[in-house]
Amino acid sequence: MTTKLRAIHGDITSLNVDAIVNAANSSLLGGGGVDGAIHRAAGPELRQECQRLQGCNTGEARITGGYRLPAKHVIHTVGPVWNGGADREAELLASCYRESLRLAVSAGLRSIAFPCISTGIYGFPAEPAARIAVQTVQEFVASAPELEEVVFCCFSDEDLRLYQHALGEQIVRGEGK
Repeated sequence: MTTKLRAIHGDITSLNVDAIVNAANSSLLGGGGVDGAIHRAAGPELRQECQRLQGCNTGEARITGGYRLPAKHVIHTVGPVWNGGADREAELLASCYRESLRLAVSAGLRSIAFPCISTGIYGFPAEPAARIAVQTVQEFVASAPELEEVVFCCFSDEDLRLYQHALGEQIVRGEGK
Protein backbone atom coordinates (compact mmCIF):
# COMPACT_ATOMS: atom_id res chain seq x y z
CA MET A 1 0.00 0.00 0.00
CA THR A 2 1.19 3.50 -0.82
CA THR A 3 0.98 6.16 1.86
CA LYS A 4 -1.18 9.14 0.86
CA LEU A 5 0.58 12.47 1.43
CA ARG A 6 -1.41 15.69 1.20
CA ALA A 7 -1.36 19.30 2.31
CA ILE A 8 -4.40 21.13 3.59
CA HIS A 9 -5.25 24.55 4.99
CA GLY A 10 -6.84 24.21 8.40
CA ASP A 11 -6.72 23.91 12.16
CA ILE A 12 -4.66 20.89 13.21
CA THR A 13 -6.61 20.60 16.47
CA SER A 14 -9.77 19.72 14.53
CA LEU A 15 -8.33 16.85 12.48
CA ASN A 16 -9.65 13.34 12.93
CA VAL A 17 -6.38 11.42 12.55
CA ASP A 18 -4.61 8.93 14.81
CA ALA A 19 -2.03 11.54 15.85
CA ILE A 20 -1.34 15.21 15.41
CA VAL A 21 2.17 16.52 15.82
CA ASN A 22 2.84 19.40 18.18
CA ALA A 23 5.62 21.84 17.35
CA ALA A 24 6.56 21.97 21.02
CA ASN A 25 9.15 23.76 23.09
CA SER A 26 11.61 21.68 25.09
CA SER A 27 9.53 21.78 28.28
CA LEU A 28 6.51 20.22 26.46
CA LEU A 29 4.29 22.26 28.78
CA GLY A 30 2.65 24.51 26.20
CA GLY A 31 3.50 27.83 24.68
CA GLY A 32 2.38 30.01 21.82
CA GLY A 33 1.28 29.21 18.29
CA VAL A 34 0.29 25.65 17.45
CA ASP A 35 1.72 24.42 20.77
CA GLY A 36 -0.63 26.60 22.80
CA ALA A 37 -3.60 25.79 20.54
CA ILE A 38 -3.05 22.04 20.97
CA HIS A 39 -2.71 22.32 24.74
CA ARG A 40 -5.88 24.46 25.01
CA ALA A 41 -7.90 22.10 22.81
CA ALA A 42 -6.65 18.93 24.53
CA GLY A 43 -7.35 20.17 28.05
CA PRO A 44 -5.33 20.11 31.28
CA GLU A 45 -4.76 16.35 31.15
CA LEU A 46 -2.28 16.87 28.30
CA ARG A 47 -0.14 19.20 30.38
CA GLN A 48 -0.25 16.74 33.29
CA GLU A 49 1.01 13.91 31.08
CA CYS A 50 3.67 16.16 29.55
CA GLN A 51 4.96 17.07 33.02
CA ARG A 52 5.72 13.39 33.60
CA LEU A 53 7.79 13.26 30.39
CA GLN A 54 10.27 15.81 31.77
CA GLY A 55 10.94 17.59 28.51
CA CYS A 56 12.35 16.76 25.10
CA ASN A 57 15.51 17.68 23.21
CA THR A 58 15.59 19.38 19.81
CA GLY A 59 15.07 16.86 17.01
CA GLU A 60 13.46 14.28 19.31
CA ALA A 61 9.79 13.38 19.85
CA ARG A 62 7.47 12.10 22.60
CA ILE A 63 3.95 10.67 22.38
CA THR A 64 0.98 11.34 24.66
CA GLY A 65 -2.76 10.86 24.62
CA GLY A 66 -4.95 13.28 22.69
CA TYR A 67 -7.50 13.78 25.49
CA ARG A 68 -10.18 16.23 24.24
CA LEU A 69 -8.82 16.34 20.68
CA PRO A 70 -10.35 14.31 17.84
CA ALA A 71 -6.86 12.79 17.42
CA LYS A 72 -6.14 9.85 19.70
CA HIS A 73 -2.53 10.93 20.27
CA VAL A 74 -0.27 13.96 20.24
CA ILE A 75 3.32 13.51 19.15
CA HIS A 76 5.40 16.37 20.53
CA THR A 77 8.60 17.32 18.72
CA VAL A 78 11.01 20.17 19.33
CA GLY A 79 12.17 21.88 16.18
CA PRO A 80 15.37 23.85 15.82
CA VAL A 81 15.61 27.60 16.27
CA TRP A 82 16.93 29.13 13.02
CA ASN A 83 20.44 30.56 13.48
CA GLY A 84 21.29 31.13 9.83
CA GLY A 85 21.57 27.46 8.88
CA ALA A 86 25.03 26.66 10.19
CA ASP A 87 23.91 24.97 13.44
CA ARG A 88 22.57 21.71 11.93
CA GLU A 89 19.07 23.23 11.68
CA ALA A 90 18.14 21.27 8.53
CA GLU A 91 19.36 17.99 10.04
CA LEU A 92 17.48 18.63 13.29
CA LEU A 93 14.28 19.57 11.46
CA ALA A 94 14.43 16.37 9.39
CA SER A 95 14.95 14.45 12.64
CA CYS A 96 11.71 15.94 14.04
CA TYR A 97 9.75 14.41 11.16
CA ARG A 98 11.57 11.05 11.24
CA GLU A 99 11.25 10.65 15.01
CA SER A 100 7.57 11.60 14.96
CA LEU A 101 6.89 9.06 12.20
CA ARG A 102 8.93 6.42 14.03
CA LEU A 103 6.79 6.90 17.15
CA ALA A 104 3.60 6.72 15.09
CA VAL A 105 4.64 3.42 13.49
CA SER A 106 5.79 2.01 16.86
CA ALA A 107 2.38 2.84 18.33
CA GLY A 108 0.58 1.15 15.43
CA LEU A 109 -0.90 4.40 14.12
CA ARG A 110 -2.14 4.71 10.53
CA SER A 111 -2.59 8.49 10.08
CA ILE A 112 -0.66 11.53 11.27
CA ALA A 113 -0.86 15.28 10.71
CA PHE A 114 2.07 17.68 10.93
CA PRO A 115 2.08 21.45 11.39
CA CYS A 116 4.82 23.56 9.81
CA ILE A 117 7.52 22.80 12.40
CA SER A 118 9.96 25.59 13.39
CA THR A 119 8.63 28.16 10.92
CA GLY A 120 6.83 30.34 13.47
CA ILE A 121 8.66 32.00 16.32
CA TYR A 122 11.67 29.69 15.78
CA GLY A 123 12.26 31.47 12.46
CA PHE A 124 13.09 28.58 10.12
CA PRO A 125 12.53 29.86 6.54
CA ALA A 126 9.24 28.39 5.29
CA GLU A 127 10.30 27.27 1.80
CA PRO A 128 13.28 25.11 2.81
CA ALA A 129 11.30 23.83 5.83
CA ALA A 130 8.53 22.61 3.50
CA ARG A 131 11.06 20.88 1.22
CA ILE A 132 12.78 19.19 4.18
CA ALA A 133 9.43 18.08 5.62
CA VAL A 134 8.11 16.58 2.40
CA GLN A 135 11.41 14.92 1.42
CA THR A 136 11.94 13.42 4.89
CA VAL A 137 8.38 12.08 5.04
CA GLN A 138 8.60 10.64 1.52
CA GLU A 139 11.84 8.85 2.38
CA PHE A 140 10.40 7.46 5.62
CA VAL A 141 7.10 6.20 4.21
CA ALA A 142 8.89 4.43 1.36
CA SER A 143 9.78 1.78 3.97
CA ALA A 144 6.75 2.17 6.27
CA PRO A 145 3.74 0.82 4.38
CA GLU A 146 1.70 0.64 7.59
CA LEU A 147 1.21 4.42 7.49
CA GLU A 148 -1.86 5.12 5.37
CA GLU A 149 -1.93 8.93 5.43
CA VAL A 150 0.34 11.84 6.28
CA VAL A 151 -1.23 15.30 6.31
CA PHE A 152 0.70 18.56 6.25
CA CYS A 153 -1.73 20.94 7.98
CA CYS A 154 -0.93 24.53 7.05
CA PHE A 155 -2.29 27.51 8.93
CA SER A 156 -1.55 30.07 6.21
CA ASP A 157 -2.29 30.14 2.49
CA GLU A 158 1.38 30.82 1.77
CA ASP A 159 2.52 27.73 3.71
CA LEU A 160 -0.12 25.68 1.90
CA ARG A 161 1.26 26.83 -1.47
CA LEU A 162 4.78 25.84 -0.42
CA TYR A 163 3.72 22.36 0.68
CA GLN A 164 1.52 21.87 -2.39
CA HIS A 165 4.47 22.80 -4.56
CA ALA A 166 6.78 20.42 -2.68
CA LEU A 167 4.19 17.65 -3.11
CA GLY A 168 3.42 18.59 -6.71
CA GLU A 169 -0.33 18.86 -5.97
CA GLN A 170 -3.14 21.35 -6.47
CA ILE A 171 -4.52 23.38 -3.57
CA VAL A 172 -7.10 21.62 -1.40
CA ARG A 173 -9.42 23.93 0.56
CA GLY A 174 -11.01 23.17 3.91
CA GLU A 175 -9.87 21.29 6.95
CA GLY A 176 -10.07 17.81 5.51
CA LYS A 177 -10.74 14.61 7.36
